[in-house]
Amino acid sequence: MDNRKVLVADDEVHIVNVVAMKLRNNGFDVVTADNGAEAYRLCCEEKPDIIITDYQMPQMTGLELIEKVRSNPDLKHIPIIMLTARGFAIEDEQKERLNVAECLSKPFSPKELLGYVESVLQSSAAK
Repeated sequence: MDNRKVLVADDEVHIVNVVAMKLRNNGFDVVTADNGAEAYRLCCEEKPDIIITDYQMPQMTGLELIEKVRSNPDLKHIPIIMLTARGFAIEDEQKERLNVAECLSKPFSPKELLGYVESVLQSSAAK
């Protein structure tokens, strides 16, 4: 099986590094972006198997990124996990409308995130 590709988008470098390292150590290919516009460009180029995006980012927020991904027929099937700072939870209605698989609030454990990535990929493969 090909390595599964994960796009990690967050403007906090240490979070990107910790998440990328955890995923790489578990056999994932990781592509990273530090803003939503770059993340969208990488989505179009790399076609990741799953996207992990922060809510608050420069140039394009995580929500705007998700809306663009969902409106692109080539990308709209990609499962998305959103990371949120405390106090920035997204509404259930919004989560459902944008088809966000999971929301994790910071701080989170990389191990917990890895578990979410594995389970989201398994359930999307089962569809």
